[in-house]
Amino acid sequence: MKVNHVHSFSLSIPEMKNKQRELQQKIEIAPYHGTPTFVAGVDVAYHQQMGIAVIIVMDFKSMQVVEQVWQIDQVTQEYIPGLLAFRELPLILTAWKKVTIEPEIVFFDGNGILHPNRVGIATHASFFLEKPTVGIAKTPFIGHYLEPDPQRGSYTFIYEQDEMIGASLRTQPNVKPVYISVGNLIDLDSSIHLSMQLVGKTSRIPEITRQADILTRKIRREYLSHPN
Repeated sequence: MKVNHVHSFSLSIPEMKNKQRELQQKIEIAPYHGTPTFVAGVDVAYHQQMGIAVIIVMDFKSMQVVEQVWQIDQVTQEYIPGLLAFRELPLILTAWKKVTIEPEIVFFDGNGILHPNRVGIATHASFFLEKPTVGIAKTPFIGHYLEPDPQRGSYTFIYEQDEMIGASLRTQPNVKPVYISVGNLIDLDSSIHLSMQLVGKTSRIPEITRQADILTRKIRREYLSHPN
């Protein structure tokens, strides 16, 4: 897959924050119409100074993984709260170039606009990938919300002050919710609906990011723990 060149990653912290403000002004929120054929899931993990980015492509209806790629490389950018995309995107974009089956939507293990500057990893990446993106997080980064009802598929909205920035989604009865947010080029209702369609029979995490996480852990265990 091709990568749109949006900006360099050789930036100072003030430049990173300025870039986030620029991108925030370009976010487009709109319903996603139709049913995707293929979707992608993205996850990143670390082992010491090495990082691994995994992208899986899944058939949306069958939830079967049809392609999986990854990139392992040294990570030089330190972790800075709120600026995670500048650490992870170089790895993700290199892995993205290896993908051959084109997904219509990309789901990230992380946040979209559920972010202090409204530009989490899912939002930031969309400008490079030029695809609708959705964030699926295991914990809420910011915001306040009411606990959703205990039934599968129940959700409540997450707010910061009066701005709706995500949803707390109960994917299985009586389990902890996941936290859905728009990345870009999609709206929250579509993000919730599509994420819920990717939930398996028993797992809390939608399969699209759960399978990416499983592969990330496997590769980290097999490759990064025994580099020689």
